[in-house]
Amino acid sequence: MRRLPVFFVLDCSESMAGDKIRKMEAGLQSIVRALRTDPHALETVHVSVVAFAGIAKTIVPLVEVVSFYPPKLPLGGGTALGAALITLMDTMDRSVVRTTADRKGDWKPIVYLFTDGRPTDRYRAAISRWNADYAHRATLIAVGIGGNADLSVLKELTGHALVFDDTQEEAFTKFVRWVSSSVVAQSKSVGDGAKADALPILDDKILHVVKEAVPAGDETCVTLVGRCQNSSEPYLIKYDRESSAVNTRDFAFEVSGYRLTGCYPIGADYFEWTDPNAADATVNTSMLYGSPSCPHCGNTTAFAACACGKLMCLGAPGEVRCPWCAKDVFFGYGSSDGDGGFDVRRGQG
Repeated sequence: MRRLPVFFVLDCSESMAGDKIRKMEAGLQSIVRALRTDPHALETVHVSVVAFAGIAKTIVPLVEVVSFYPPKLPLGGGTALGAALITLMDTMDRSVVRTTADRKGDWKPIVYLFTDGRPTDRYRAAISRWNADYAHRATLIAVGIGGNADLSVLKELTGHALVFDDTQEEAFTKFVRWVSSSVVAQSKSVGDGAKADALPILDDKILHVVKEAVPAGDETCVTLVGRCQNSSEPYLIKYDRESSAVNTRDFAFEVSGYRLTGCYPIGADYFEWTDPNAADATVNTSMLYGSPSCPHCGNTTAFAACACGKLMCLGAPGEVRCPWCAKDVFFGYGSSDGDGGFDVRRGQG
């Protein structure tokens, strides 16, 4: 039986922390569950998952739907689209059976690439390699999630570049349903010997074709990493951009900052999935609104900065040991003098 390989290339960068990555995990489970109920998909579809953050890895090799177990997705700093494409191409070379004079190979693979940000690595060589050697061998559907995805890059990569509006009610449920039905439809098409590389019908309430190369806008989030003072377990603090209008008698202007979205426990593998060569970036605390408590021990604030430049949690003023540098540091009561803030290291988003 000829297989229909389906590759999911998933952005697992810091900006996906919280609701987005949980929805993506649940969505992957729902897609596979739907495929298992369709006889055409059950017979032909094989699924693989490539995850990318600061690095990229194939976390599920190509496997038949009935044996597929949805993985726990990682989280890391960076959006290494170039590394993701290289990993995808290498995985295709290893696992997709090509047609020869002596045998029928696999059907033309389908690739779903989901990202909510802009690339942080050198990706252009990987896009050139894909377009030269792989674009004709696979149907690539690239989906920008929300308003911060770099749609101009997706447009360079494929003629099937889409933007997903994740702000609509039940948008993600509808999106998962669209992906599931599109895979089923294409599995039926190849089973009937039809061409299976046309873009499936879109739900125009949530999905739109990218018609023009649109560069990414301003960064929509700031992420920071800290450690629990008591357990040394890491956590990730996320702030989303917030703008407000200031109107005076003589002029009006927009003031931008970042409002606290949440603070999430993360695993030690976060550091494995983060690009170790990324340049240090900072954000001034005057741009950040809100301070979370520690998700591990419940300490009052997760936003105490050590002299080493790293963040930790703090229950009350006094001397504590930094879980990063293991040095003792004294925290007193904050002063209300001035509002200049100070710079802290931020993640890559």
